Amino acid sequence: MQVIDLQANGLCKRFGKAAPVFLGLDFSIRQGDCVALVGANGTGKSTLLRCCLGLIAPDAGRISLLGMTMADLGPAARRDLRARTGLVGQKHNLVPRLSVLSNVIHGFLGRHSGPRYWVHSLAPAWARAAAMTALEKVGLADLALRRADQLSGGQSQRVAIARALVCNPRFLVADEPCASLDPQAGEEVMALFMTLVKREGVTVLFTSHNVQHALSYGDRILGLQGGRIAIDAPSADVTPLEMAKLYG
Repeated sequence: MQVIDLQANGLCKRFGKAAPVFLGLDFSIRQGDCVALVGANGTGKSTLLRCCLGLIAPDAGRISLLGMTMADLGPAARRDLRARTGLVGQKHNLVPRLSVLSNVIHGFLGRHSGPRYWVHSLAPAWARAAAMTALEKVGLADLALRRADQLSGGQSQRVAIARALVCNPRFLVADEPCASLDPQAGEEVMALFMTLVKREGVTVLFTSHNVQHALSYGDRILGLQGGRIAIDAPSADVTPLEMAKLYG
């Protein structure tokens, strides 16, 4: 039986008196799937991602993530759930003056608090070892002690990916992970990212304005338009023309 990692039913969200961002969204994501969330600017993609992770609450509807219903969770259970998820954003959000290794160790802060997980020199040996393993996966182990502000854009995003994967999350959200990179670096980072998450068996929901990325890396396409889901289909069944209509 196929396990469902994310189930959304009847999701609605608006901010203030503005028109609803989305109305009555229903969809599910199976364990191990990689789903591309696409749509024009302003269609609510980032807002939907934040709702799915429990960072903001929908005005109506129900979200179940990794078998847990968001609305039913207390603070401790919500923290535990977030510790099993990860986020890679457009902005790398590295601490510039700290080392690459320290920045990856920050990925443990969802599970552990305190200064031991802020600077690599104070971190437990197991945390340093796990962070080095994550850096090896993204090809940056040799830069572990370099300051983050000395990295290129592509290297910085690789560090952000290592930070997201260091805790072995089951569910990962990526919001335009290559938007801030030049085309070549973006291709390299996207290919690396998708190779790693597939190898680790992580369930992924990612947004992209790159139609080819969505069709190439997504097992399924979720297309938002006019506050509703206009496309929900395997990527092999979606044509570039159908995708283009979302941006018309």
